[in-house]
Amino acid sequence: MARSILRVVQLACLLAVGFVLCSVEASQGDVDQHYRTCVKECQSTAIIGSNIISHCQSPQNNSIPAGNSWYTQEALYTQWKQLNCMTDCRYYCMMQREEERQSGGLSPVKYHGKWPFIRVSVFQACFEPLSAALSALNLLMHFTGWLSFFLLVNYRLPVRPQTKRTYYEYTGLWHIYAILSMNAWFWSSIFHTRDIDLTEKLDYSSAVALLGYSLILSLLRTFNVKDEATRVMFAAPILAFVTTHILYLNFYDLDYGWNMKVCIAMGVVQLLAWAIWAGVTHHPSRFKLWMVVFGGALAMLLEVYDFPPYKGYADAHSLWHASTIPLTYLWWSFIKDDAEFRTSTVVKKAK
Repeated sequence: MARSILRVVQLACLLAVGFVLCSVEASQGDVDQHYRTCVKECQSTAIIGSNIISHCQSPQNNSIPAGNSWYTQEALYTQWKQLNCMTDCRYYCMMQREEERQSGGLSPVKYHGKWPFIRVSVFQACFEPLSAALSALNLLMHFTGWLSFFLLVNYRLPVRPQTKRTYYEYTGLWHIYAILSMNAWFWSSIFHTRDIDLTEKLDYSSAVALLGYSLILSLLRTFNVKDEATRVMFAAPILAFVTTHILYLNFYDLDYGWNMKVCIAMGVVQLLAWAIWAGVTHHPSRFKLWMVVFGGALAMLLEVYDFPPYKGYADAHSLWHASTIPLTYLWWSFIKDDAEFRTSTVVKKAK
């Protein structure tokens, strides 16, 4: 059984690597010379058409000039709440360029990895209110799922009498997963609310870290790895790759196309591993797991076959955020079922 799963996972890894190594492209809007020129002129003149960018007229939004004291700068909380010069310039140049493209019969394109969204007048600082709200809901779903799992394994299921530790061998791993999940959705909600370089990198890095750890956890559970040394052997190469990728995004090049391919590759491998394992082992909650895998694969298509935002508000990415909410509920339900199943199995063997 383990050998058959291993062969399929190895094949999935090869396919994923081939997918990742295909051509890498930046967002089309980023490399548009008209857009770049507009942003540069805006930052120097503070004017885009009939719009006057007030933040670009204030020296507080630029770096600290030589000879100026740090206390002359705008308070950090005010910088967070308001839109800075570069952000405003990017937004108005993007909308101006999209109007030009639309008048020329061209379809919308992405800018800095994101579709052109219309700002909501009530929440001027919120760039994608729908995605931000759905990210917060996903965070809540993971918290409630983890809390119910914590109460289950510590207070409702039997524990080892000598050590008072749970019989379920993967309890600690799922706790780490919950922390990484909540961290990823927290930064997702922040990023979709306030799109600056810092929040963007934290969002992307947190998502990659979660996917990488989820891949490790899927392999450890599907291969039923319990020995600590073997777990380290499984995790080490994936951790090395994920760490290198995060450093690449943060300190070399935040390449949206490359990052998307890496994330999809890690997602495909773990979905295949879970689906095959559920069928081979005849897990009592395999149908629930298959629903998560099937739903996750369909949701992934929203990231692959992306489309522009409808009326400037809801795009494929926001729909992906919405689809993960019920999947999260099912996922934590399966995790709790797995904890009960493994605990009953271990207790029976102990007797």
